[in-house]
Amino acid sequence: MDRPTTLVFLITGFLDSGKTTFIKSVVEDSDFTENEKSLIILTEEGETELDEKELADLNASVVSVEDQEEFTSEFLENCNGFYKPRLVFIEYNGMWKMDDVLDMELPDGWMLNQVLTMVDASTFDAFMANMKPMLFDIFQYSEMIFFNRCTEDMPLTTYRRNIRAINRRVQIGFEDEEGNNIDIGKEELPYDINADVIEIGDEDFGTFYVDIMDEPEKYEGKTVSYLAKAYVGKDLPEGYFVPGRHAMTCCADDIRFIGFACKTKNIDKFKTNMWLKVTAVVRIEYFPAYNGKGPVLHLRRATSAPKPKDELVYFT
Repeated sequence: MDRPTTLVFLITGFLDSGKTTFIKSVVEDSDFTENEKSLIILTEEGETELDEKELADLNASVVSVEDQEEFTSEFLENCNGFYKPRLVFIEYNGMWKMDDVLDMELPDGWMLNQVLTMVDASTFDAFMANMKPMLFDIFQYSEMIFFNRCTEDMPLTTYRRNIRAINRRVQIGFEDEEGNNIDIGKEELPYDINADVIEIGDEDFGTFYVDIMDEPEKYEGKTVSYLAKAYVGKDLPEGYFVPGRHAMTCCADDIRFIGFACKTKNIDKFKTNMWLKVTAVVRIEYFPAYNGKGPVLHLRRATSAPKPKDELVYFT
């Protein structure tokens, strides 16, 4: 495999989430490394230790950074000059901000290839309850997320939904305590997707939003009905508004409006912040704000409705 540049893999997650074990398994995979020179940069000390002699036999080296102040572009430049790697695996401390590494100037010829996050499923609920902003910071930049140490009693589909609310494009995998892949299948939806009119309960809008953004094609031509707050703005094409909801994906400081473009012949009837019961047909078509195709609603009817007891949508 021809590698004209040095590929950098950023592996993040909290302490003892399985980062080192994952890196070790990748470096040992000769089909992946093709025995090219690899460099592992550790930014924290976990339970799993790396055998440097064993790594040397795999044409890999390891270097550690004890303090974030030492982890600089100059440090990486020195690593490049000394080790001359073709593959770099950075085990990044989950307590450090992602922007600090993503904004860092890499040595000439280095290219950030992928951001992967390891999650210990047995501690995920605790971290979501107590350190949600930090998880949000990690998840929003991740391209792949691996949940390990999963058990049958864990709400894995809920975990997946939480991640999808933050980052719709990320790939998510699950492993059991033996390291075997788990196929958690499709999430059972809380509404009847085959109904003539799909009634989206107020508490189910978050599930609906994630599912339709993940698999828009299965909603093509379906009629949906839900409670929404209207947004009418000059940034929308003529004849469109957005019936959506304010959602909290991370914390009180991270509340955003989510919804779908909706086409109507009577745009003058709607004002921003009006509460409506919207019934519309879903079409998957091009819309400028999507930068491509996505769910576009074609309004059938909208009636004034009282606002719900809780105006926020959650993804739990």
